[in-house]
Amino acid sequence: MGMKKAAADFLSRHGMLCDDFDLTGYIRDFQDEMNKGLAGEKSSLAMIPTYIDAKPEIPRNKKVVVLDAGGTNLRSALVHFDVEGKGVIEKFSKIRMPGYERQVSLDEFYTVFADRIKEFADESDAIGFCFSYPADITPECDAIPTVFTKEIKAPEVLGKSVADNLRAYLKKAGARGDQRVVVLNDTVATLLTGMAAHPDRSYDGYMGYILGTGLNSCYLESTANIPKIKGKEGKFSHQIINTESGGYARLARGTADDSLDRKTVCPGDYFQEKLSSGGYFGAIVQETLELAASESFLAAGTAEKIAALGALTTIDGDNYLHNPQDSTNRLVQALAAESEEEKEKVYWLIDFLLERAAKVTAGSMAAVLLKTDYAKNILHPFCLTVDGTTFYAYCRFRFRVESYLKEALGGEDQRYYEIVRVEDAPLLGAAIAALTN
Repeated sequence: MGMKKAAADFLSRHGMLCDDFDLTGYIRDFQDEMNKGLAGEKSSLAMIPTYIDAKPEIPRNKKVVVLDAGGTNLRSALVHFDVEGKGVIEKFSKIRMPGYERQVSLDEFYTVFADRIKEFADESDAIGFCFSYPADITPECDAIPTVFTKEIKAPEVLGKSVADNLRAYLKKAGARGDQRVVVLNDTVATLLTGMAAHPDRSYDGYMGYILGTGLNSCYLESTANIPKIKGKEGKFSHQIINTESGGYARLARGTADDSLDRKTVCPGDYFQEKLSSGGYFGAIVQETLELAASESFLAAGTAEKIAALGALTTIDGDNYLHNPQDSTNRLVQALAAESEEEKEKVYWLIDFLLERAAKVTAGSMAAVLLKTDYAKNILHPFCLTVDGTTFYAYCRFRFRVESYLKEALGGEDQRYYEIVRVEDAPLLGAAIAALTN
């Protein structure tokens, strides 16, 4: 038996083989969860209204203040779009996020934000704030933080208005403090930058997709299709919906998936993120290799050497696929004295897991695109803006994803799309949101 088939049979027995993953059924179930989330029913997809529209007309040469509160860094700048629609970033600065190294008070938190922009805050009537943490979004495009992730420690900030506090601390710092503040997350910013990247292109629909340490997606939805905000539609005929797709739970999970889930800080949640994101791929590889060793699919010596490495990272697993002879790779080093068959078994186990991640990713993209009913004309494709190192760095990942997209979006469901990649998405997206909403 060839090593590839042996690895496939092993994963199939444990419910983890990509070929056994029903792409059509996944898309149907994902869309069902989308509809439930939009209706305010129980769903693993939060489907959060952002009250932000994706408008193709961006004002030219109009300056706007932007803030980007990311995982470890706080970035600030003054942004405008020139006559050709190209984003121009000025007065850029980057520092560590307040609350990253130690716990801070609300006063300390917003004093840092105000200090970063007070010198040029009065040059604009609006501030775009990319706030990449869980929050409830209001119809005024404000955010009420619900929890801090990414190791930020600022408990006094939770449950209080981001916009109101930023304005108050700007005034305290000597600036006007009466600007309109538009708050959005990084996925929404990604969608908006794709819209702005090619102003001469006629797109029919937009999606933002992030696949890095975590994953998420957002898309432009008709407000008429969002029953849970009935009576609060305001001026919007369409708005961007943050799906929180990393939380999707109606997935077929296997033995190693369940084992990993029990060991995470959020057991029972974020199943899709655990199957495909960069934050978990190394861990699922490790769980799978340990499972294979426990059933003697891998030799005892191989298992011992891999176990001695400690926690495997996503880079360890992915680099093994890029070059299984790379002597700087920890897995390659551990398997150096093993047989070619043993090395090939490890290769195919990892490759099949990555193939499954690609299939899941494509399924979540296709489900959103098909639900919108857009992009049936090749002259007006869907703009799919994808950000995140994982998507572009995983071994042949984009090719894998697009092969499944071709399968899902062909035939009677034929749709057309373009994948767009834009640098500085959080800053430019925050600027667009503030200029157009």
